[in-house]
Order: sequence, then structure tokens, then C-alpha cells
Amino acid sequence: MIDLVNISIGNAAGYALLGYLVVFLGLVMLMCVIFVMGKIMHKETPKAAPAAAAPAAAPAAAAPKAAPAPGTAGDFKLYNTDPRDAAMVMAIVADSLGKPLNELRFISIREVK
Repeated sequence: MIDLVNISIGNAAGYALLGYLVVFLGLVMLMCVIFVMGKIMHKETPKAAPAAAAPAAAPAAAAPKAAPAPGTAGDFKLYNTDPRDAAMVMAIVADSLGKPLNELRFISIREVK
């Protein structure tokens, strides 16, 4: 039987190192599992071959404005607001209303100081 009350400093150090080793190995194993799961979940799809080089004669600004993609609510204006903050506000509003974000229409977002 091991006497844990009257333990020597050497034995205490050995037990402490063994404990640290067990925790460290557990963390390494957890890191490996997360890495493998990340690789499984994000399998890359083969990319299509790049199209032939398009002539650069037509600038992007001259292209007509395309219609919004299906499921979008259109454009809105930001007044003194960071786009990241505006996205958080929109997400909070959508969550509190219980509706998907693409069913809501935001016209403008303004920061009130």
C-alpha cells in the first residue's frame, strides 16, 4: 500500500509528472481527433479547370447590375456602422423574430451615439 500522507519529494514529483503526461497525451489525442474530423468534414471538391482567359476589355464597372440572388433581400445602406456590427444586428433581429435572415428586408442601419 502506498502512503500518500508521508510521501517523499521525489515520489511526489514523479506522480505530478505522470499526471501532467496523462493530461498532455489526452489533449494531443483530442487534437488529432479534431484534425481528422475537420479533414473529413471539409473534403475539397475538385475544382473546374480555369476557363480560357477572358479578354480584359470589358471592365466590371460597365457590366449591368445583376438581379439579387434568389433568397436575398436586396441592398441596404450603412450609416456610421461597421459591416461586422451590422451583420450582428441583423442576425440578432432574425433570431429574436424566429425568421430566416433572407426573409427579412433591411433598408438601412444607423449607429446611434
